[in-house]
Amino acid sequence: MQKLIRSCLVLGAMLFTTGGWAADAPISMYATSNAFEDGGIIPLKFTSHGESIQPDFMIHGAPDTAVSFAIIFHDIEVALRGTPEDVLHWIAWNIPSGDIPEGRLPEGGVHGANIRGSNEYIGPGANNPGKYNHYVFEIYALSEMLDLPATASRPQLLEAMSGKIVAKTAYVGKFSRALVNE
Repeated sequence: MQKLIRSCLVLGAMLFTTGGWAADAPISMYATSNAFEDGGIIPLKFTSHGESIQPDFMIHGAPDTAVSFAIIFHDIEVALRGTPEDVLHWIAWNIPSGDIPEGRLPEGGVHGANIRGSNEYIGPGANNPGKYNHYVFEIYALSEMLDLPATASRPQLLEAMSGKIVAKTAYVGKFSRALVNE
């Protein structure tokens, strides 16, 4: 039995050091923001009840192979029309830098079509005043720029990113309509 365990450990070490697992090893990419802490409450300024300003992000630890970034921002707690589709507040791609300023994309970045069909950031609305909704900013590091029109939808963005994602992270905020009256 010990021989079998030892053989498995040796085989595992060989696979790891020869690229069997190392090629799929997770990248430690993460994001920070001056707007609010990851997992924290989204301030009114960044919501549809405030100024609906896009928060800033700084992306850290992106692999050297990252050429651009894409963001998908959605409310994960809404199921539209009885489907798994949720509320898409914002998509953006061809972001050339990991430093995304508040209120705008770096030059070259493209806003895609949100749930309203407009090419802009829509801040959280959280219609249920009795609880917090959780909003996720999915941030992707891509190996190349994407050839998409500004009218592209989330499914089109996901299809275009397929095979080009070199790292991914998420940044989460929560918001409740009850905060509007505070």
